[in-house]
Amino acid sequence: MLMFCCFMVVSIKAQNNIRWMQQPALSPDAKWIAFEYKGNIYKVAASGGKAVQLTNEASYNGYPVWSHDGERIAFASDRNGNFDVFIISASGGAQQRLTYHSAKDIPYEFSQDDLHIYYGTAQHDSFSSVRYPKDRSFVKLFKVPSTGGASLIVNSRGMEFAHFDKNSDRIIFQDSKGSPENSYRKHATSSITRDIWTFNLKTEAYTKVSPYVGEDREPVWGKGNDFYYLSERKGNQNLFRSSTTDTAKIEQLTFFDRNPVRNLSRAANGDLVFTQNGDLYRLSEGSTPRRISVQVKETKKDSITTTTVMGGQKILMSRLTGNRLLLWCAGMYM
Repeated sequence: MLMFCCFMVVSIKAQNNIRWMQQPALSPDAKWIAFEYKGNIYKVAASGGKAVQLTNEASYNGYPVWSHDGERIAFASDRNGNFDVFIISASGGAQQRLTYHSAKDIPYEFSQDDLHIYYGTAQHDSFSSVRYPKDRSFVKLFKVPSTGGASLIVNSRGMEFAHFDKNSDRIIFQDSKGSPENSYRKHATSSITRDIWTFNLKTEAYTKVSPYVGEDREPVWGKGNDFYYLSERKGNQNLFRSSTTDTAKIEQLTFFDRNPVRNLSRAANGDLVFTQNGDLYRLSEGSTPRRISVQVKETKKDSITTTTVMGGQKILMSRLTGNRLLLWCAGMYM
């Protein structure tokens, strides 16, 4: 009689002061930072410390976005082959899939009442669009109910990193001109580099608010008409502040000489977080950027091992679920 079993050994490895976190998102109350690290979502206290792992998938999970009440986090995952929008409690647990299109869907933010999630997607526009069927190069703005349901198109102009103002009257966004250029290319100056615009939902008027001919990226609203964004206008990509009422008034807030500032996020109290050269930074009003130290206990994903039991039979271990040790008896041969 030959009996064989599959089992999983969960490997948890502590790491000190991790680097190369991506897509940090500061919670509305500025107490937590959600971020992507090695393909999964974590959160950590805004002061730094030990991070809490929220997802544990072999797929890529990133682009976290907080609900305004701080209770939920939307994110993108390619576990089904392409990026879809998912939602999870800010404390972890079950994850609900919200979008099902074959195009790449990336969440930008929740509506003010948290009933919808706005996301960017490369889905086709209406067949009557002058861009159809080449419109996949232009990121469109959609929304989906945060509890699940049908997605609706909001704008097809070409909006990336779209954010509504406090009154939900205007959208600030990074434009999408259909460029095949890699978004990580540095120091480009051309007609297809990215610019910052606002869109007034009442008047349907578009207004360009960044005058630089090179790359201006990732805008977020500040107080009133103020906004923050990333720009290469001074050489290296750094953080700037301007106003929709006076676009010529531009204040530089960071002064990194090498390696760009990326992944900008802002909380309701005005605090900002971003990444630079693999590190995570926080910037409060009137201060200088402070590097945040983060530690994680990383759970090894999909650790599949071949082992031999009784009579030379080779078997494979089962897939990891959570942080538990699994024992799976696959069968018995006589």
